[in-house]
Formats: sequence, structure tokens, C-alpha cells
Amino acid sequence: MNQAPWDTDNYVLPGVPDAFQRLWTPHREAYQVKGQDQVTGEDNCPFCAGPKREDEQSLIVHRGRTCYVLLNLYPYNPGHLLVCPYRHVPDLTDLGPEEAAEFTALTQDAMRALRAQSHPAGFNLGINQGKAGGAGIAAHLHQHVIPRWSGDTNFLPIIAQTKSLSATLGEIRRLVAQAWPDTAGGAED
Repeated sequence: MNQAPWDTDNYVLPGVPDAFQRLWTPHREAYQVKGQDQVTGEDNCPFCAGPKREDEQSLIVHRGRTCYVLLNLYPYNPGHLLVCPYRHVPDLTDLGPEEAAEFTALTQDAMRALRAQSHPAGFNLGINQGKAGGAGIAAHLHQHVIPRWSGDTNFLPIIAQTKSLSATLGEIRRLVAQAWPDTAGGAED
């Protein structure tokens, strides 16, 4: 006997709770609409273009020797940072020892700066490797450093496809840059 697709006793409708927890992120459509997932080379890569501009224009918080830190243009939360190597490489395994060490040190410093500036209760850290792994810009390696607070998710992203941010990106960039540790792992000589 065939079950009708609307028989919810045996069929799970999209959006109906089931055994899986899902994170719906409609705001990430901005990457697809702007074609950012089509970045392949250095010529059309925003992470290669960013360091060529002023820090305020590119939302850069800190510049190291081999890597730099900037605010995410489409943040999940205020203070959502990205750690990027200057070199246009797609994979964590492409980093040399010096780059890998600074990449990690800048991630730690990003957490320290965010703790000093906005006192988050926790963090999400992550690298989405490849388009299939969820990378919006798969051609240029970047690590997400997302500050989290208890109850920081509410109904707005789900109902109104809106994320409430408490300050402008420029103001957040200024505050995080001011809070950057003096003993930064990637500090320039």
C-alpha cells in the first residue's frame, strides 16, 4: 500500500521537525546572488583584493606577515571575523609551516580581541573546505571566528530573513582593532 506524501505519520514535510537539527541560513544567498561562489582566481577574489585597499574600506582588523584578519561582510553575529592567508590557496593543507602557525595564532588573537571588546559567552570556529563543504568562497582559504552569546538567535532570521546587528561594520571593525592584543601572534616587525 502506497502512502500519500501528505501522510505526515510516514513522511516528513520540509520544515517539519524530525530527528535532524537543521540550520536554515537564507542570508547566505547573498554569496550566490553576487556570484562569490564562482571565485576561482586571484583576479576576482575579494580576499586577494582586500589587503590592497585601506583597512577601513576592506574591514581589515589586523595585518600579519602571512595572514590577516577582517570582518565578514555578511556576519552571523556582530564581530564575525575571518582569518585569511595573503596567498590565494584553497585548502588548509596548502599552507606552509609559517603561514599555518600565524593562521592559528591570529585565530587565537581574534578570540582574545573579541573577548576584550564584547565579552562573548563562546565561539564558533570553522573552515568550510570546498564548495561541497559549504565554502561561500572556496578558492581562498578562510577561517570563521564567530562570537556567540546565550540567546543570540531569535525569530528574526527565520521569520523576517533579517539579522539584527547592534552596530555598523565600520564601528565593529574599529572596536575590535582597538581591542587587538599587543602581543599578537602575527604582529609585524
